[in-house]
Amino acid sequence: MTAPVRETSAVVPVSLGMRSYDVVIGRGVLGSLGTSIAALRPRAKTFVVTDANVARHTMAAAEAALARARLVTHHMIVAPGEASKSYPVFEKVCEAILKAQIERDDLIVALGGGVIGDLAGFAAAVVRRGLDYVQVPTTLLAQVDSSVGGKTAIDSSQGKNLIGAFHQPILVLADTALLDTLPLREFRAGYAELVKYGLLGDAAFFNWLETNWRDVFAGNAAGSFAREHAVTVACRAKAAIVGRDERDTGERALLNLGHTFGHALEAACGFSERLLHGEAIAAGMALAFDFSARRGLLPAAEAERVKRHLAAVGLPARLSDIAGPLPSVDRMMELIAQDKKVKRGMLTFILVRAIGSAFIESGVAESELRAFLSEKLAGQ
Repeated sequence: MTAPVRETSAVVPVSLGMRSYDVVIGRGVLGSLGTSIAALRPRAKTFVVTDANVARHTMAAAEAALARARLVTHHMIVAPGEASKSYPVFEKVCEAILKAQIERDDLIVALGGGVIGDLAGFAAAVVRRGLDYVQVPTTLLAQVDSSVGGKTAIDSSQGKNLIGAFHQPILVLADTALLDTLPLREFRAGYAELVKYGLLGDAAFFNWLETNWRDVFAGNAAGSFAREHAVTVACRAKAAIVGRDERDTGERALLNLGHTFGHALEAACGFSERLLHGEAIAAGMALAFDFSARRGLLPAAEAERVKRHLAAVGLPARLSDIAGPLPSVDRMMELIAQDKKVKRGMLTFILVRAIGSAFIESGVAESELRAFLSEKLAGQ
């Protein structure tokens, strides 16, 4: 299933006092799932939540690792895709956990991408008023972003991730060998969240990605550990921000670069295969750089540089790159108004002064945003 296991792994601590935990990154670390859980919670039962695609490739290896540590295991397999972040599926997961008699000292294991991490994490946050859980992210997007930081949620008809809780895992195992089976489109979507860390706060990392992104995509087949390096850099960046702002009341909002535009586009496309989350974020980051350039915050050439890189890796860099009909300006404004960063009706955006220099801009005028979106949607 995977390439040979790397002998060493990187450990990134997420420092949150009593809620601190480690992110372990490397090829083959899935094999340590059972022993790691047994060390943290001796004799705990586990309940694995995964989706059908991940189960086909990874469930046997995960269950074998748990069995080697003599851990009793139950599991539930849901349908792949954003549609599983819904009330009906959430209810089924919670009921299955209770039926398996998972107790307060037991563990939930989120084995999958961002959808599974959000779904299983939210179930862990509320079943029996809170269960511990372990994140085993199987996509690039989940490994560099959604598995770290404790944000869990399901979607509402009003927007993405509007019903959820902050609930930190007790461990994240990011096995980069699992990315070998990831479809190229899914890997590209994850790369959007990876490059985000360079764009918001690390220009040197963005420069490195411009040169080395092909090796990140190729993985160890390229004869290097560029992928492991990139995942580790991203996780360190997120861990540092989460450690300073766990509850998303200040600096952590920077991690939403591209998300205000991106979530609106994703919702307008019906949270469907038409536009994956990472693809929406790529388009959203391109819009954020264009909006910043329109405001005179950075040269237009810098925004074009970002869009060139996104396009080079195969991500949507312009609205015309999104298949199918685009939403109207009114619809975009309606969806943006539901964004979690809106405060007392005032629009808040993550804008940039340069590559690697993002900041929080509160109180963006609705008329200014409408004019910008009108231009973009007209020109696509």
